[in-house]
Amino acid sequence: MDFIEIFKAFILGVVEGITEWLPISSTGHMILVDEFIQLNVSAAFKEMFLVVVQLGAIMAVVILYFHKLNPFSPSKTRIEKNETYSLWFKVLVACVPAGVIGFLFDNDIENIFYNYVTVAITLIVYGILFIVVENRNKNRKPLVNHLSQLTYRMAFIIGIFQVLALIPGTSRSGATIIGAILIGTSRFVAAEFTFFLAIPVMFGASLLKLVKFGFHFTGTELAILLTGMIVSFIVSILAIKFLMGYIKKHDFKAFGYYRIVLGILVLLYFLLIG
Repeated sequence: MDFIEIFKAFILGVVEGITEWLPISSTGHMILVDEFIQLNVSAAFKEMFLVVVQLGAIMAVVILYFHKLNPFSPSKTRIEKNETYSLWFKVLVACVPAGVIGFLFDNDIENIFYNYVTVAITLIVYGILFIVVENRNKNRKPLVNHLSQLTYRMAFIIGIFQVLALIPGTSRSGATIIGAILIGTSRFVAAEFTFFLAIPVMFGASLLKLVKFGFHFTGTELAILLTGMIVSFIVSILAIKFLMGYIKKHDFKAFGYYRIVLGILVLLYFLLIG
């Protein structure tokens, strides 16, 4: 068993666990980290790994929010169960736009946009957007302070914003959080709905990659995949708790500044070595 490759998977799991939930682009970071920490595996396995490692991150949401997401909980009243069903239907409605566009144009998007220039530009652009949106909303009170107040129309609009995240460097959570805040949700509702929206999206994407790759792994490949998923699960729990605590007292501008600085550094790095 190659322990160097497993250590690389550990690092990639840490990066995935942090960046999947903070609005700083997990795909963008994984592409960039892969420039420095390249797994010594087949191209097909690496492509699958960089997507399926997200399963660990998504399981963190399922575990942390299991009660809120479980419509069959015996401790819930009938009204609470109906609200949970409604939440799931809104999540599914929000998944439709990205699901359709992703299914139709996945290969084209990957071939055109998966490069450092796109990642750097989207990091910067959405960093600026976070700052602009937060400044715009500085003295505005949110219209939606609870998930039950989110309408199906709002959910669909947030889903349209999620389409933007098909371009690497955008950040799925970043795009949907910006969209949710723009239509009047609180930061807390925007973040939670973004977490829940990730469940079908990431499970679906992971399943497609697994089916495409096949379920025949060498011992080392299986160890690499499991290491990445387990580490991303543990780190995701910490990242989610950090973010939900952070936004109770702060806005998203700090993430905007981080994105801008990182985007500039990425451009400079690749221009200098190019």
